[in-house]
Amino acid sequence: MLRILLVKTSSMGDVIHNMAVVSDIHAHFPDALIDWVVETSFNEIIKLNPNINTIIPVAVRRWKRAIFNCQTWREIATFKRQINVQKYDAILDTQALLKSAIISRLANGITHGPNTKTAREPLAGFLYHRGYDIPPKIHALTRYRMLAAQALGYTLPSTPPVYNLQVDGIHSTGVIQAKIPQNYVMALHSTARDAKLWPVGHWVALGHYLASKGLSILLPWGSEAELARSNLIAAPLSNAVVLPKMNLTQLAVLITKAQAAIGVDTGLMHIAVAFKIPTLAIFCDTYIWQAGAMPSNGAIAITIGGKRACPSVNEAIQAFSQIIPT
Repeated sequence: MLRILLVKTSSMGDVIHNMAVVSDIHAHFPDALIDWVVETSFNEIIKLNPNINTIIPVAVRRWKRAIFNCQTWREIATFKRQINVQKYDAILDTQALLKSAIISRLANGITHGPNTKTAREPLAGFLYHRGYDIPPKIHALTRYRMLAAQALGYTLPSTPPVYNLQVDGIHSTGVIQAKIPQNYVMALHSTARDAKLWPVGHWVALGHYLASKGLSILLPWGSEAELARSNLIAAPLSNAVVLPKMNLTQLAVLITKAQAAIGVDTGLMHIAVAFKIPTLAIFCDTYIWQAGAMPSNGAIAITIGGKRACPSVNEAIQAFSQIIPT
């Protein structure tokens, strides 16, 4: 029985993409036990995959902000003990950053990652026991699958990704206070970088179009700035609902019940794709070849826009009509 440690601490979209790696490994090694090192803020996402054995939480982002705090060093010591509990047959660092490479070396086993020529941070490549030539200019999800295939000795699958996220038995009733309309589209308008945002006016115009098709839009948010943007989008619309603040599990449940999802380059958009919800991805400052929506078999997802290419409202409407014929 193989015991494998996957090191992919962030971001949300990349964590979702690595679900395909887990499925690939289980397809070739059904009895494999896979543990995962991930930032604490993404623990909920990992719990949606039944093929993950143990989650090992890490808080590098928070630790860096409080590096001189005694509690920080106590947490680091606890993490080092947790990551050394098991002897791993393979430690896969798909993140390929210096911080993730260091985390990988703290674990007990042979570390695998991109080599010094292809790691996102070249110094990381020096820390792996075994490095691989992973082409940098291909989709991130394919890079992750390729690394796992080379490290574990199986042929890279040519099939679409299998994410295997499940919300069976998870219910939002009682924790969601907003009145949720029956036919709705998730409007995933928030993202980590302003350059990737789609203009508020475009969202409003798209919202009017969706209203004409009998569809409501739900607007999630996670910060005060995102709440303010949600309110700006909702104000002129009769079919918009600004959601209360929710955790990732609650949002995942809502996403699975949506008629469709429309999102910028954000982790929630990739969650919608993973759940096979018809999805329109709107990219304003990301190369599609690098991180575009990658649907599973039987699912539909379209990505429009690109790097420094903000799509128009008409382009979005035309693309949406392809995922949800009206």
